[in-house]
Amino acid sequence: MTFLDYAPAPESTALLNLQPEYGLFIAGEFSPAGGESFTTISPATEKPIARIAHADAGDVDRAVAAARKAYDKTWSRLSGRDRGKYLFRIARLVQERARELAVAESLDNGKPIKESRDVDIPLVAAWFFYYAGWADKLDHAGLGANPRALGVAAQVIPWNFPLLMLAWKIAPALAAGNTVVLKPAETTPLTALLFAEIVQQADLPAGVVNIVTGAGETGRALVNHPDVNKVAFTGSTAVGREIARSTAGSGKKVTLELGGKAANIVFDDAPIDQAIEGIVNGIFFNQGHVCCAGSRLLVQESIHDDVVARLKVRLETLRVGDPLDKNTDVGAINSAEQLARIRELSDIGEAEGAERWSPACSLPDQGFWFAPTIFTNVSTSHRIAREEIFGPVLSVLSFRTPAEAVAKANNTPYGLSAGIWSDKGSRILAVADKLRAGVIWANTFNRFDPASPFGGYKESGYGREGGRHGLAAYLRGAK
Repeated sequence: MTFLDYAPAPESTALLNLQPEYGLFIAGEFSPAGGESFTTISPATEKPIARIAHADAGDVDRAVAAARKAYDKTWSRLSGRDRGKYLFRIARLVQERARELAVAESLDNGKPIKESRDVDIPLVAAWFFYYAGWADKLDHAGLGANPRALGVAAQVIPWNFPLLMLAWKIAPALAAGNTVVLKPAETTPLTALLFAEIVQQADLPAGVVNIVTGAGETGRALVNHPDVNKVAFTGSTAVGREIARSTAGSGKKVTLELGGKAANIVFDDAPIDQAIEGIVNGIFFNQGHVCCAGSRLLVQESIHDDVVARLKVRLETLRVGDPLDKNTDVGAINSAEQLARIRELSDIGEAEGAERWSPACSLPDQGFWFAPTIFTNVSTSHRIAREEIFGPVLSVLSFRTPAEAVAKANNTPYGLSAGIWSDKGSRILAVADKLRAGVIWANTFNRFDPASPFGGYKESGYGREGGRHGLAAYLRGAK
C-alpha cells in the first residue's frame, strides 16, 4: 500500500513573545519566589523554553492571603452580572490569542498543534463563555435557595491538558463568586502563566486569580493551607488519596478527578469504519495522555480479527513527529518519567504473554517518543489491562455476549468513562445502564462540552466538573 508523503508544515513560534523567566502571579502581579527556579523544556526536543519560579510555603501563604483579600474586599461584593462580564472578557481574549496559546501549549506539552488549535483552545474559550452565562443565574440553577460562594479555592491541575484543565477549574469558581489559587503541573506551566497575562489584560481585580508554580511540595502546601475553603484536584489516584486523607475533617469541600482505565466496547452490529476512527481517537488522541482514554478495547468475538486488521491498517497512516507540524497525529510523550512508565508497562505486557504490535515509524532522535502500540491476546489479569498506562498503548480483549462485555468492562478499580459502539439504540442504553462509569459515549469517544458534567467514581474520584453540576462544587447550600 502506498501513502502520500506530507511536506513539513510547521507552525511558527515567532508569534510567541515569551519571557526568559517567569515569576509567580500573585495579587495581579508577577513576583519572585522563595524557592529555586526550574526550567520548563519542550518534550519534543528537550530544549529549554523558560525559567519558572518555584513557590515555597511562604509564597503559598502570600497567594492565599491575596485571594482572601480579593474575596472579602472585591469579588464577593460584585454582582453576578459584573462577574460574568469579566468571564466574557477572558473568553474573548482567549479567542484573540488562540494561535499563540495553541503554539505555547504544543511547545510545552508535546501534543500535536492541530489538537491544541482545534480542540483545547476552543474548549477553553467555550468554558469561560458558558460559565459567564451562569454568573448571574445562580439562584435559578436548582442548587438551593440563595447559593453562596465558598471563599478561596485551591486548584491543582495536571500536565495532559494544561490550559483546558485551568479553564475547567477557574471558570466555575469565578462564576460562583470564589477567588482562586491555582498550581499548574511542574512540566507544563507555560500556558497558565500566559493566562496570567490574559487576567491582567482583562483588568480582573487583583488577587481574584493567583498562579503559583512549583512541584509536589507546592501543591501540598496549597491543598493543606488552613485558609483554603475548597480543593479541586485533577491527577493521579495516588495523589488523590493523599489529598482525601489530608483534608478529611478539615471542613474543606473537595472534588477529585483521578485516573481511569476506560473500556471501549464494539459490538458486531457497530458501524466498523466509524468505530475504527473512534478507537484511534479514544486512545491515541493526545498520545494517550487522557484520563478517560479508551485504553481497553473490548471487541465482540465474531468481528475481533476484522477490527484488529483494520485498526492496524489505520495506524500505519498515523504520523508521529514534531508537535508543531500541522500534519502530526501523535506528538511527544510529556516527560522522561512518563516515557519510562509507558516502556515499563509495555515490556511487562509482553512478558505476561500479550502480543505487541506497532506500525513501522521512525522516531526523532531527540525528545521523548513512543510509537502507537496495540496489544492483542490480552487477558483481564494482565497489568496492561488493569493499570493506567497513560500513553499510546491499547489493550484488545474479546467478548461473546453483552453480559460478558459488561463484566469485563466493570472489572477495574476505576470508573471514569466508557464507550459503546452499536447500531441498536436499545442495546446501547441497556449496556450503559449496567456500566459502572461516570461518562459514557455512544458511537463516539472523547467528546466534551461545557454544559455536560464530567467525572467518575470508585478510584476515579468524586464530584463533577462542567455543566450546572460543576457550579455546585463551588457553592454553599448547593444540593
